Amino acid sequence: MKQRCAIYTRKSSEEGLEQDFNSLHAQREACAAYVMSQASEGWSLVDDIYDDGGISGGTLDRPALQRLLADIQAGRIDIVVVYKVDRLTRSLLDFAKLVEAFDRAGTSFVSVTQSFNTTTSMGRLTLNMLLSFAQFEREVTAERIRDKIAASKARGMWMGGTPPLGYQPDGRTLAIVEDHAALVRDIYRRYLEIGNVRLVAEALDRETILSPIRARKSGATFGGCRFTRGQIYAILSNPIYIGEIRHRGKSHTGQHPPLIERDLWDAVQAKLADNVRGKRRIRQASPSILAGRIVDEAGDPLVAAHARKNNVSYRYYVSRALQHGGQTARISNHGLRIPAREIEALVVNEVKSLFADPLNLMARLKVDIAPHRIGVMQEACAQVTQALSGKVRAGLAELLMQVRVLPSRVEIDVDPVAIANRLGIEADPATPMIMLGTSVRLTRTGRVVQLVQDNGVAASAAPTDEKLLRLIGRARRWWRVLRQGDMTIDVLAVREGVTASYMTRVVRLAFLSPAVVEAIMAGTAKAGVDGASLTAPAGVPVDWDGQAKLYLAGRA
Repeated sequence: MKQRCAIYTRKSSEEGLEQDFNSLHAQREACAAYVMSQASEGWSLVDDIYDDGGISGGTLDRPALQRLLADIQAGRIDIVVVYKVDRLTRSLLDFAKLVEAFDRAGTSFVSVTQSFNTTTSMGRLTLNMLLSFAQFEREVTAERIRDKIAASKARGMWMGGTPPLGYQPDGRTLAIVEDHAALVRDIYRRYLEIGNVRLVAEALDRETILSPIRARKSGATFGGCRFTRGQIYAILSNPIYIGEIRHRGKSHTGQHPPLIERDLWDAVQAKLADNVRGKRRIRQASPSILAGRIVDEAGDPLVAAHARKNNVSYRYYVSRALQHGGQTARISNHGLRIPAREIEALVVNEVKSLFADPLNLMARLKVDIAPHRIGVMQEACAQVTQALSGKVRAGLAELLMQVRVLPSRVEIDVDPVAIANRLGIEADPATPMIMLGTSVRLTRTGRVVQLVQDNGVAASAAPTDEKLLRLIGRARRWWRVLRQGDMTIDVLAVREGVTASYMTRVVRLAFLSPAVVEAIMAGTAKAGVDGASLTAPAGVPVDWDGQAKLYLAGRA
C-alpha cells in the first residue's frame, strides 16, 4: 500500500540559512534517507517542501506548517516525517492539537532520530511519555520562577510589569513621578469628598482631566484617554501607594517610597468598604448580572432598570440619557433600552461556547497542559458551563470585563485570569483579555431595542409566550363555536364580552400553521411575533407558506 510522506523541517534562528548546505538541508536528507529505507513498506516522498527557517517552535503560526496541515486536511499526505520531535513543536498543548489533527485525517507521525512512529500504539505511548517529561521540566522551571518572584516581592522588590500611575521603574524598586503623583493624590481626595467612583470619573471628564500618556519598554505609548470607573477603583484600592507590594492577596513592605499618607488611605478604604457592602445588598435583590459591565458604542454605561406592569416585573439595561435625561431625552429617542433577559442570555451563550473547546481555551490562555490533564480540564470546563446554565448564572459576573452593545454587533471582553482561577490553573497575568463577539442587529420598537440575528430570530431563545398561546387557544375555541353555525360573531362577541372586530381578528389565529405554532411554543419565531402583531388589522395570511415567510426564522 502506497504511503505518501511529507518531510517537515524547522530552524529557530536565521543564522546559517544563507549557506549552500544548512541545517534544514541536513534534516531533510536524514528524513529522506529514512523514507527510502521504508520503500518496501510503500513509503514515497511527495514533491512539496515544508521548510520553516528562523521561526520558533513555540507557535503554530508558521507558513510551511500551515501548508502542511492544509495538505493533511485535504487528504494528500499519509505520514509526516521530522528529524526530531521538537522540530514539529516545543509545546505540549500544540503537540496535542497537532496529533488530534493528524488522527482526524488518518495521518501518522514519525521522528527519525528518536524512533517514534505513531502508526503503532507503543510509539504513541513513548512519544506522550517523552513530552510529559518535557512538560514536567517546564512546570518545575515555572514553579522555581514563581517561588523566586514570591520571595522577591516578600522583600518588597518591584518585579516588573506596567508600573502604576505615579511611579516609574528604578531598578528593582519604583521612583515617584511627581506630576503623575499629584493626579493620584487628587483622585484620592476627590473620592473622599464625593464618595462615589462614578461621580469622580464624571468630574474628571467634565474638567477634561485625562490619564497621562506613558511609554512601555517597547516604546509603545498608552494613556491620553478619560478615566474609567475601573481605572479609578484600581488606583483607590492599590496598596502600592502606601509603600506596599501586593502578592497573592498579601501585602509586604516595599522598598519604594509611599505616594499618599496612611490616614488618607485608611479613610478611602473605609468608604470603599461601605459602598461595596451597599452594592452587595442591591445585587442580592436584583438579578441584573451585567450591571456595571455593559456599555453602548460610545463607552457610556447602560444602567440596570426595572418596571412592573400587571404584577409582572420587567428588567432592562438603559442608557443614562433615557433614565436621567427627562422628557427631552425621551422625545428625542436617544439612547438604548435593551431587555435584560435577551442580552444576558446572549452573553451567557457566547461565554459557554468559549468553554466548549478546552484545548482552544488553553491556547488562548497561553497555558501548556499535559495530556493526562486534558480530561481534567474538560471536566472543569463542563462544570463551569453547567454553572452558567443555571438560573442564577453562577460566576458569570466575575468572568466578564466589559460588554459592548454596538449597532450590528455585541462584543464581550472576558478576563483570562478569572477563567484560569475558575479552572484551577495559573495563567500569566500579562495574558491579553479574550474578546468574544456575535453579529446581531438592533431593532427598535418605540424605545425598546431587541437583539435580532441575521435570520430574523431573536438573538437569545425567548421563553414561551404564554399570553399568545392562550390567545391561540381562545381563537380555536371561538372558531369551534362559530363553525357549528348556531351563533354569529356579533352574538358570540356579546356573550364573551368583547367587540366583534376584536373577535374577528383573534379567530384568524385558529388558522396558524402547525409549524408557526410550534415555533411560538419553542420561542424560535421571528422577533416581533406576538399577540399584537398577529391580531393587527392586516391579519394573518391564509396560506401556510405566506405565514412561514412572515413568522418563521430563516424564511424570506
